[in-house]
Amino acid sequence: MCGIAGYVGKKNAVQVVIDQIARLEYRGYDSAGVAFDGPSSIKVLKSAGKLDRLRELVAKEDPQATSAIAHSRWATHGAPTDLNAHPHFDQANKIALVHNGIIENYMELKEELVRAGHTFQSETDTEVAAHLIGAEFEKGGSLEDAVRRASRKMTGAFAFVVMAESEPGKIVCARNASPLVLGFTEGESLLASDIPALLPYTRRVAILENNQVAVLTEAGIEVSTLDGKVVEPEIFEVDWDSTAAEKGGFEHFMLKEIMEQPDVVRQCLAGRIAGNEVSLDGLFSDHMWQEIDRVNIIACGTAYHAGLMGKTLFEQMLQLPTDVYFSSEFRYGDPLLSPRSLAVFISQSGETADSLAALRLCKQRRIRTLGIVNVVGSSMAREVDRVLFTQAGPEISVASTKAYLAQGIVLFLLGLHIAQVKEMPGVSVSAGVQALRNLPEAIQEATELADEMKEIAEKFAQAPLVFFLGRRADANVALEAALKLKEIAYIPTQECPAGEMKHGPLALIEQGTLAVFGATDPATRDKLISNIREVQARGGYVLAVTTSDDPSLDGVAEKVIKIRPTGDAFLNALLSIVPLQMLAYYMAHARGCEIDQPRNLAKSVTVE
Repeated sequence: MCGIAGYVGKKNAVQVVIDQIARLEYRGYDSAGVAFDGPSSIKVLKSAGKLDRLRELVAKEDPQATSAIAHSRWATHGAPTDLNAHPHFDQANKIALVHNGIIENYMELKEELVRAGHTFQSETDTEVAAHLIGAEFEKGGSLEDAVRRASRKMTGAFAFVVMAESEPGKIVCARNASPLVLGFTEGESLLASDIPALLPYTRRVAILENNQVAVLTEAGIEVSTLDGKVVEPEIFEVDWDSTAAEKGGFEHFMLKEIMEQPDVVRQCLAGRIAGNEVSLDGLFSDHMWQEIDRVNIIACGTAYHAGLMGKTLFEQMLQLPTDVYFSSEFRYGDPLLSPRSLAVFISQSGETADSLAALRLCKQRRIRTLGIVNVVGSSMAREVDRVLFTQAGPEISVASTKAYLAQGIVLFLLGLHIAQVKEMPGVSVSAGVQALRNLPEAIQEATELADEMKEIAEKFAQAPLVFFLGRRADANVALEAALKLKEIAYIPTQECPAGEMKHGPLALIEQGTLAVFGATDPATRDKLISNIREVQARGGYVLAVTTSDDPSLDGVAEKVIKIRPTGDAFLNALLSIVPLQMLAYYMAHARGCEIDQPRNLAKSVTVE
């Protein structure tokens, strides 16, 4: 999710790559840096903070290089500091490298390099990649040969861009899962992590595919496989304007972020599942998990809804009593906190004022605290005892989509980790890991339901009220689906467990009322069908979301949307949010609403 740029040509390369990075600022970042060919060596300038700080460093240096690489970092490994900013050097300071993604086996590689005499300046996995490529380069061959050999030793999702002192005028890049785009124009070669950075310089681009290497020089770009076989890149002409380009060609950031969710899941899982086990670094000791007698989850808005999913998971999977609190209410309820409890704080930004106030109360009472946070270096990430980062990347739209999914996945990983440590009877960690592996493809299929969701949305765009209903985990997802519709389409909603309808909300059903039922859980489906009949008997129109392996709702609901089963009931329910996010998006679109910046709302609530 970080920004990458590279240029070889006759222009001032440093100015070009900094301009490219500036065109990716909308993605969010916490530090930036540049590497360029100097008279006798590679020069690196970098700084935590905004691009203006880097521009000041560049202005003092006034470089006139013709090849350069640049990076804007969204921290994953290591805090947002000058030392952790990219680019990074190898051991000999002869190679400079920038990197997107996560190297899952970086600790093992680092230990090998340390035994070989390497010393490291940063906390990042990126510096390990730089040292590894440098070590391979010292063995002989070209820079691209070294990149190929090193890439075979690394696992994870990554995109590397490298330059070497001994091969001026050349940039080498490699890709595995993290995006890289190549730009083609006469006498110049460019690359970037996203198309907007290339548009001022060329509209002829090609996407570097997985396990491919590209070599950029003034003469052009050569693409090959990791085995060295030359391949012809598929060049296409981009006709987007600059605003559309930032959004990847989508009309709104929200839709782009919905469609990014397969890759978000891969990023979230990177380095956290190995074989049939879960591997979560930096958590409490195994002994501590035996002590915990209760979990208190504290969050706001979408994160609160993710917390409700966590309650369902921890109580069903782990038999661990769990309460979920609104952050804004937690302190005022004078909560009874067991000294053996764990307080889990969930936040996309890590700066939510109410959640931070609740966190500080728990710290005062000496309660263990764990954060599930997206932003490295945020207040929450710094103040909790332990932190699990969601690794979802920047989220631009005010209405959260991919952050919710990532929070749910991290909670599932945490549940599996605890089950693994406690050797919970009846819990198959390996089955849970396999379900996680199935999830990205299942989400990809769910995004392909866009046309169906758009058709339904346009039919009910002017609805005065929409119901969202379900049971168990599906009831939790119903709350989040309803919030999306309220946030961006301004349509009132009624959301509750389906069995609660008879206790009041059923009075609101009128002829033609849309009722959306989550129906992914086979254990509750028979009861849910009875609830569907109750709605239909009063003239309601039912849209049901279920899994493709269950035909029981065929011919029952007026419209059935089917998602691919993952192999786990919790993940099936979590997956069902994807078509419901699209439903909210297309209803808001049909109503002409401002989707990315809905009225009265802000992305991060930093005041109480």
